[in-house]
Amino acid sequence: MQDGRDTSRSIVDKYLTRIAAIDRNGPALHSVIELNPDAKGIADQLDAERKAGKVRGPLHGIPVLIKDNIATADKMMTTAGSLALEGSITPQDAFIVQQLRAAGAVILGKTNLSEWANIRSNHSTSGWSGRGGQVKNPYALDRNACGSSSGSGAAGTANLAAVTIGTETDGSIVCPSSINGLVGIKPTIGLVSRSGIIPISHTQDTSGPMTRTVADAAIVLGAIAGVDPADEATRDSATKGGRDYSASLDVNGLKGARIGVARKGVSGYSPATDRIYEAAIADLKRLGAEIVDPADIPTINDVGASELTVLLYELKADLNKYLAGLGAKAPVHTLEEVIAFNKAHADTEMPFFAQELFEQAQAKGPLTDKAYLDALARDTRLSRKEGIDAVMDKLKLDALIAPTTGPAWLTDHVNGDSFGGSSSAMAAIAGYPAISVPAGDASGLPVGLSIFGRAWSEPLLIKLAYAYEQGTKHRKPPTFQPSVRP
Repeated sequence: MQDGRDTSRSIVDKYLTRIAAIDRNGPALHSVIELNPDAKGIADQLDAERKAGKVRGPLHGIPVLIKDNIATADKMMTTAGSLALEGSITPQDAFIVQQLRAAGAVILGKTNLSEWANIRSNHSTSGWSGRGGQVKNPYALDRNACGSSSGSGAAGTANLAAVTIGTETDGSIVCPSSINGLVGIKPTIGLVSRSGIIPISHTQDTSGPMTRTVADAAIVLGAIAGVDPADEATRDSATKGGRDYSASLDVNGLKGARIGVARKGVSGYSPATDRIYEAAIADLKRLGAEIVDPADIPTINDVGASELTVLLYELKADLNKYLAGLGAKAPVHTLEEVIAFNKAHADTEMPFFAQELFEQAQAKGPLTDKAYLDALARDTRLSRKEGIDAVMDKLKLDALIAPTTGPAWLTDHVNGDSFGGSSSAMAAIAGYPAISVPAGDASGLPVGLSIFGRAWSEPLLIKLAYAYEQGTKHRKPPTFQPSVRP
């Protein structure tokens, strides 16, 4: 665009052609749930601005796909993949959509996802929604794209947009980034606003970039970060966050960094993952890092039960508040009404798995319940002071590493996900940042390395991730194979 070989409009047209060829036809990834009918007009407007000498920044004219639980006040629906919200047009943009538009991004469309961000059932198949169908993994079409930001992962790696945006409560950015060969940043809670995003948990929810390079992720993170009066958690973003994360892109960023190797509770996902992890540790050392091995989080195995308690209580409270804000014309107004809708439309909404987590959440009381307050306090203590902070203080670490998850599993609508393990929980529960970056592959299936640390340490984590990425260059584009064999 800078030298006139392309325009925002021409790039939008090329992506729309590619989406038609790859997502709707051909491999039929089902990663894009809806396209923005105004995308071409927005691109024309941004081209006119550029021609007049006004360039808003590095995202000016860049097409972006966002997850379908992020509100857009335009002609597109915001449904979390559920038929219960089909036809729902939100009254205003989510704050991060406002930020993207202000930065000059073109919202090209919405991505498919694990319905309701994968909080409906313990036996779900990631990447399936009643509205969008099943997302396929672009590396092997019979394998899963992980979730819940499945469509953002598949669309991003298949180059259906320059940038995709995901959301995470626990693993929903880093897992699909790992399995789809992307860089995914799960920010500190409060760096990026959640207002206008269909919620699960105000304690753990966030959104973040999913891109093909660390540099792209850094640019996008700077664009979407900021203080939002509608999200109290962002009040510290102005002083503790940052906007120019591209300043952290240092190819020598690993030199002298003390990196802790997490092993307890985050190893053994598969022999191939273990092999890739050991190679990543050797590469980090080769690139100048000081390796501290092991650097185990003492409470890693102690937080799981209380996390679900917190999520179920907050799901009921937060989703009811969101749905009430959609107004009288919304198809559903409460979690209870969503549950009733699913029962009435079980043939289309529950053909493969039920909604036991929704029903458990509906049975919970208010956020003043002692059971909720005790679980929240326990989670906070075990994940932060006695968890990540404890091991980093003791060993004087700059960051911790772990394999993000194993290679993609076969999609199975009978048994649901065959999930081999994930390292996302501790950073997710603590509300601390994590970055997944490509670390290798198993039979052509990508595996990511997670780099995580203290609250507000995004500049440091980006520096470490960039140096690792540039020193290894592991990412390979997908070839849309029907299957893979070991």
